Amino acid sequence: MPSSLANPGSASIKDVAQRAGVSTTTVSRVLTDADAVRPALRERVQQAIAELGWRPSLAARRLRQRTTSLIGLVVADIRNPFFTAISRAVEDMAYAAGLRLILCNSDEDPAKERSYLELMADERASGVILAPTLEFTERHAPGQWPFPLVMVDRAPQAAVTDAVLLDNTGAAGELTRHLLSQGCRRIALLAGSHSTTGRQRQAGYEAVLREAGLAPRVQALRPDAQAGQDGAAGLLAEPDGTRPDALLATSGLLLLGAWRAARAAGLALPHDLALAGFDDNDWTTMPEPAITVLAQPTQDIGRSATELLLQRMAQPDRAPRRIVLQGQLLVRGSSLRAG
Repeated sequence: MPSSLANPGSASIKDVAQRAGVSTTTVSRVLTDADAVRPALRERVQQAIAELGWRPSLAARRLRQRTTSLIGLVVADIRNPFFTAISRAVEDMAYAAGLRLILCNSDEDPAKERSYLELMADERASGVILAPTLEFTERHAPGQWPFPLVMVDRAPQAAVTDAVLLDNTGAAGELTRHLLSQGCRRIALLAGSHSTTGRQRQAGYEAVLREAGLAPRVQALRPDAQAGQDGAAGLLAEPDGTRPDALLATSGLLLLGAWRAARAAGLALPHDLALAGFDDNDWTTMPEPAITVLAQPTQDIGRSATELLLQRMAQPDRAPRRIVLQGQLLVRGSSLRAG
C-alpha cells in the first residue's frame, strides 16, 4: 500500500505516481493532455493529487511550453485614470478568455519599460499590450520581441504593429475650434512631452490656430498634475493682455494641474480664463463650473486592444491592423464664454 506523507505540502510528482500506482510519465500526461489517458488511470491520478494536496511546479510547466496562458499589460502611469480604465477593460477581456494578466507600470521610463518586456519574455508571455514610451515608438522594430505586441494610445507612424489609438490630431483640433468659437484668442497648450500622443495633439492644436491666423503657444511638460500646475502657474502670472485667455491640456493629469493653478491664482472660470482638456475623469464634473473635456472611449480602447491581441495570437502572420477611435466633446461651463 502506498505510503502517506506527514506533510502533504511536501509531496512531489513521484509521490503522486506512487499513490496512484502509475509512472511519473502518466502523471505528466494527465496534467498536459488528460484526454490521452484512459479514464480509470486519469481518475486515480487526479484522486492522488487531491489527497496529497500537490500542485505541479509552474516553472517546470513553463519550461515545457513555448508560450503560456499569460499576457502582459504595460502602461505609462497606473495613477492616470485613463490607464486605470483601460487596464480594467483589458483585465475583463483576459479573464473571459481564460488568460492570466500581469500589469506593469513603466512611469514613462524606457529602461523600466524594457525590463518589464524582458520579464514578459522570461515568463513566455503569449502577448503584450503596451502603451509605449516615446523612445520605444522611435526605435521599435518588428520581431524584436518573442511575443506579439499591441500598442494602445501611442504607436509609431508606420503600421508595423497592431495598435488602438484615438484620432488625437482631430480631437485636439475640435477642442481648439470650440475655444475659438467662445471668443478665445490667446489659447495656450499644456502638452505632454513623453509620447507621440502629446505631439499629435499639439499638431492638431497648432493647425487650427494657424488656420485662424493666430500664433500657437506651447509648454511641453511631464505628463503629471504637478508639472501641469507649475506650467500653468507661470502662464497665468503674466500681465493682462499677454496672459492666456484659455488653457488647453493634452491629458487628464495636466488638466487637473491647470485647474489647480487657475484656482490658486484666483481666476474665475470661464470669465477670466477658459479651460478645457482631455479625459472625462470623475473629478471634472465636481468643480463649479464643471470642466469641458474630450472624453476618450477607454472601454473600447481596452477591449479592442485585447481583441487584436487574441487575433494576433491565433493568426501570427496576418497584416498589422490599426484601429482609430473617435472621442466625444463634452462642453461644460469652464469654457462657455459666449452665452
